[in-house]
Amino acid sequence: MRIARFSIDGNVAFGAVEGSTAPGAEGELVLDIIKGIPFADFELSGTKVPLSKVRLLPPVLPNKIVAIGRNYAEHAAELGNEVPEAPITFFKPSTSVVGPGDPITYPSFSQDLHHEAELAVVIGRMCREVPRERVKDVILGYTCANDVTARDVQQREKQWARAKGFDSACPLGPWIETDLDPSDLTIQCTVNGEQRQLGRTSDMVRSIEDLIVHITEAMTLLPGDVILTGTPAGVGPLNVGDEVAVTIEGIGTLTNKVIKRG
Repeated sequence: MRIARFSIDGNVAFGAVEGSTAPGAEGELVLDIIKGIPFADFELSGTKVPLSKVRLLPPVLPNKIVAIGRNYAEHAAELGNEVPEAPITFFKPSTSVVGPGDPITYPSFSQDLHHEAELAVVIGRMCREVPRERVKDVILGYTCANDVTARDVQQREKQWARAKGFDSACPLGPWIETDLDPSDLTIQCTVNGEQRQLGRTSDMVRSIEDLIVHITEAMTLLPGDVILTGTPAGVGPLNVGDEVAVTIEGIGTLTNKVIKRG
């Protein structure tokens, strides 16, 4: 199931996305409005609205985003880094989240903004110290993410909080796919239609199971929390006016435009 969060006529709701996004598919995508929230038992209402009549929002508003650095060997190498002995974890604040079609605001304190296409894991239930065999039980689904990074700030500051945590630094969307095997998916990033990144989740140094076990040894994850699983090689600059798109096989495409901070 594809679960979207959207607004219509000033109201916010979740809905199940129906229809095909495949090229040449006939018919418009529609949303069957969900009774309740997707983190508990819910029903489909049968009330349907065309996707074109709503505004898609970030599919979740996470309490926290736990991100993983250098989880693809080629990406670590392209920035002159080694693959770490243990996962590098850092936080992006909830205020960094924007949705599909929302602008990425170029921060005034940076001159070198980069895209980082990533598979995002959405947590479905409160969990702590999750054993490997139970990891699938705590996952609601997966979505596309862009771990937007002020690279120059990241390189000169020991902590990555400003470089990766500024407002609009975490686009998520377009929806959550709940029925997906994440082990070998294509991840692609384009800027103004030109391919920049092309990788596969099978190239992750540490699997999603590894990451959730590692993270929950230290902290409780809540429903709606998001884990960013790292980016493949090919990261590069973004400029004001650029349109950046992250596409993940089996999920869809997340598109945002870079604007100047007002």
